Amino acid sequence: MTTTVPPVPKTRQPKTKQVPRKVLIVGSGPAGLTAALYAARAKLEPLVIAGYTPLGQLMITTDVENYPGFPGGILGPELMALFREQAERFGTEIIDKDATKVDFSSRPLRVWVGSDEYTADSVIVATGASALWLGLSSEEHFRGRGVSACATCDGFFFRDREIAVVGGGDTALEEALFLTRFASKVTMLVRRDQFRGSKIMQDRALAHPKIDVRWNQEVMEVLGDATVHSLRVRDTSTGKDSNLDVQGMFVAIGYRPNTELFIGQLESDERGYLKVVDETGSRIEGVFVAGDVHDHRYRQAVTAAGDGCKAAIDAERWLESVGEIQAQTATNW
Repeated sequence: MTTTVPPVPKTRQPKTKQVPRKVLIVGSGPAGLTAALYAARAKLEPLVIAGYTPLGQLMITTDVENYPGFPGGILGPELMALFREQAERFGTEIIDKDATKVDFSSRPLRVWVGSDEYTADSVIVATGASALWLGLSSEEHFRGRGVSACATCDGFFFRDREIAVVGGGDTALEEALFLTRFASKVTMLVRRDQFRGSKIMQDRALAHPKIDVRWNQEVMEVLGDATVHSLRVRDTSTGKDSNLDVQGMFVAIGYRPNTELFIGQLESDERGYLKVVDETGSRIEGVFVAGDVHDHRYRQAVTAAGDGCKAAIDAERWLESVGEIQAQTATNW
């Protein structure tokens, strides 16, 4: 998998040179912290650069009821605090700052936090993906109180309620169809006069008795008290505003993988998600990928955590194969 990467432009000498780490992890969501836990238990003394949204998207999620081991549910921030505590218990070091540059063109691999340089024999990229939002202040105000970007995560809380799904692509169509399992009515608000999603998904949505599609609609404001009770929407063809009575709004206009840091270093697909080979590998020897930064299909905390586990195991086995660490006959995973 070794390849030649375009050289990174020269910069001024970094302020700090660190002793090379065996494993450095960029990202601190479920994938990154699970990788850290496994690497730490293998005595690889991992360093985590928290990056992007510290502790991942679950920090902006209220109740999490689909993570195994918590039959009564758990708050997203509480779950991530437990992830972090467990990783640190076994010796993980965490830096609560963003990684600002990487250079994977030579060994050791290099990652910068501002002007501080960190080097490593292997790197696990687990920077995740961010949901795209409408950019409304009222939308942000009601996140976790009626506004969500994950039907799989939060649909259960809207049983027998009327809700809106914003978007016209496959993501919105999939979310709307899924939410019909819980909601009494799902209103799709499509900004244009047609869907952008696949024909089969369009047909399913249009034929579903619980789904009402409204064309040329743009959400202008989310209204509510403690929780959402309506939306102010604008007809883009007439310019007229009206209120839509709903108890929830799901924004389904897509996700953006957090890959800006790796442009020119790692391969990505047409949507910007990092490509992987052999489960967690990349085109650079010693660089592994885990979680939503490559997974645009599932986007769940539990699948990200599984990815982090695999990446840590793959990193340890790769380090053994190149002689950076001694082979262990019984790694205590």
